[in-house]
Amino acid sequence: MNKAASFNSGPPVEAPAFDAAFREKLGDLLSWRRDVRRFRPEQLPDGLLERLLDSACLAPSVGLSQPWRFVIVTSDERRARIRENFARCNAEALAAEPSERAGRYARLKLAGLDEAPCHVAVFADRSTGKGHGLGRRTMPEMIEYSAVMAVYTLWLVARAEGVGLGWVSILEPADVVAALDVPRTWTFIGYLCLGYPAAEDGIPALERAGWEARAPAATFRTER
Repeated sequence: MNKAASFNSGPPVEAPAFDAAFREKLGDLLSWRRDVRRFRPEQLPDGLLERLLDSACLAPSVGLSQPWRFVIVTSDERRARIRENFARCNAEALAAEPSERAGRYARLKLAGLDEAPCHVAVFADRSTGKGHGLGRRTMPEMIEYSAVMAVYTLWLVARAEGVGLGWVSILEPADVVAALDVPRTWTFIGYLCLGYPAAEDGIPALERAGWEARAPAATFRTER
């Protein structure tokens, strides 16, 4: 047996069957995923965050590189620096809004940094040797896309556990890298707030606030 064939050795594994009931529940999961900004104060049960992150690592990645890096932020000092970063960037964003939208922007709650019990920063590591560069020669940004896939996987498995996730993007990436003292070769993807939602809502918060409406899926399809 050659070396390549040996990688596929072992007894055959039967794929699970996903029935109509499962598919309906999956549709509900996708529909009820929310970008949560308001959290209840209680902590997550011991081990739950780690289990969610383990599931996130099942996400697809280019060349099986698994370039995502999760940093669990527990330090009060580091969290305070993230809050300061957000406050500064949010004020700049508000100042850049046209006058007809500024008031509406100011009323939006765009982060759950003060209430969320769990803070997780996500980075992508382009320097990883894992995957041996497969699939990255023409599209090196696939490393960042892979990390985003891990975030979305985390979002869904968290929702399935009744845990809300909010993705904070109004941050200066270089300041996040400095505040968390991570390698400067890592690319900042997003800062996540996790905890139990203060309320459930089947409508996205930005849609309910009148900021934007979700367009029909057909809007984004075309043929060539």
